[in-house]
Amino acid sequence: MSAFLPDLWIIISLTAAVFQTVRFMLQKHLATATLTAAGATFSRFFYALPFVTLLLLVYLVGRDVALPAVGTSFWGFGLLGACAQITATVCTVLLFKQRNFAVGMTFTKTEVIQTVLVGWLLLGEGVSPLGFMAISIGIVGLLLLSAAPAGTGFRLRDLGNKASALGIASGILFAFSGVSYRGATLAVAAEDPFLRAGLTLTVVVAMQTVIMLVWLRWREPGQIAAVWKARRVAVWIGLTSMAGSLGWFTAFALQNAAYVKAVGQVEIIFSIVATVLFFRERITAREALGMAILSVSILLLILVI
Repeated sequence: MSAFLPDLWIIISLTAAVFQTVRFMLQKHLATATLTAAGATFSRFFYALPFVTLLLLVYLVGRDVALPAVGTSFWGFGLLGACAQITATVCTVLLFKQRNFAVGMTFTKTEVIQTVLVGWLLLGEGVSPLGFMAISIGIVGLLLLSAAPAGTGFRLRDLGNKASALGIASGILFAFSGVSYRGATLAVAAEDPFLRAGLTLTVVVAMQTVIMLVWLRWREPGQIAAVWKARRVAVWIGLTSMAGSLGWFTAFALQNAAYVKAVGQVEIIFSIVATVLFFRERITAREALGMAILSVSILLLILVI
């Protein structure tokens, strides 16, 4: 019987993808109903902080271990990742106001393509011919997604419209945050990958909460009260955010990140279901084709890098 069951890391990856999709659904709902994009982003960190802190404390007490030391780079990588993720999340929530949920989620998946391109351009890391082919296929998918829903075709200049700019920005910022978090976890002086991940997650979420509190108090003071008033929904954003983040970290601890990312592309399917069943938004034939092409590009790129 066990031979027919998937490996644990696959189950965890699928579960994390579900939690992440639900979290974005809740953020989209709040951003279109009661909160600004920054307010909806803040709710993710504010309501997740108590849960991740409690979980870390329970783990420390349960395992009878002390907090490990961290290197100087931990704080730099953590702050960079925190800021990049905040901005990426704001871009994603703003994108949900421009395009339907499924298209917005697909745009964020360009993180894989952009990570390879940034590494090639800035660090001179080689990309194989198959890698360039996968990226080229992805650009075709982006062009299809970038054109306005009412458009009759796609043009290169469509990549410069607001929705496309937000989508591409969110992808590259998520890429930078992921690399930064990897650097932060490596700066934790502990062999236990779960302890490294838990400590990094707790510190980063605390940073993000403080940063967003200062920003909202300065630029959007009414949003702090609005986030508190929306707590019946927003608290679930915190819970799903924590569950999703822990799921990804655990999956990375059990399996190669490339395979985990490949399984994570199932979010595109979940987002299509959410778009049609929950948000009652329409997916055009061109958008569906663009999503399919971009998904193939990402999966191919993961397989060849």
